[in-house]
Amino acid sequence: MSGASSSGPALVPDRLELAAMLCSRVCHDLISPVGAIVNGLEVLDDNPKPEDREFALDLIRKSARTASARLQFCRLAFGAAGSAGAQIDLGDAQTTARGHIEDGKITISWNLPRVLLPKNRVKLLLNMLIIAQQTIPRGGTLTIDPVGEGDTMSFRVTAKGLNARLPQNISDLLSGSAGASVDAHAVQPYYTRLLAEACGLKAALVAEGEAVIVTAS
Repeated sequence: MSGASSSGPALVPDRLELAAMLCSRVCHDLISPVGAIVNGLEVLDDNPKPEDREFALDLIRKSARTASARLQFCRLAFGAAGSAGAQIDLGDAQTTARGHIEDGKITISWNLPRVLLPKNRVKLLLNMLIIAQQTIPRGGTLTIDPVGEGDTMSFRVTAKGLNARLPQNISDLLSGSAGASVDAHAVQPYYTRLLAEACGLKAALVAEGEAVIVTAS
């Protein structure tokens, strides 16, 4: 199927739509911290009292760190990240993931070795982490374990937290269920499925007891 019709979003976006949706996703992630930086600068422009000035500077510092962490994460998770056939160090992926995801509510337990993996497998892992993060909106722990080893290593991400939930639309998009439509809000799990397929894997999202598991195998 090619593009979206006037009646609603396409079930399978074409390449231009996919690129546009991913750009929208990145912009959505950056709007909040960049907007906070602008707000802080506006406070400084108003010749504030010393306490307001310190508040504005603190807001700018925190927001700039957040924007930088999100940019670095998006570069690895969605960007080209090197030439075709490039490999990425899982240690670098860990640093990037912690900077973006660990926010005082969510912690990461990283049980992967520090090795070089093909870039699409690392991109797949980072996108699996985004999906797992969405299943614990009130915070918790993401545990990343390897499945296999070497260049064919895949991953299992276990999300545990208060009121962990299994979003059905995300599960459907990962599995490719019929009728699961793709729009700018749902493009990321669809992109995760494409990455898994490019690696010869199948991604899945399932509930196991009180945990939610994202796998690629």
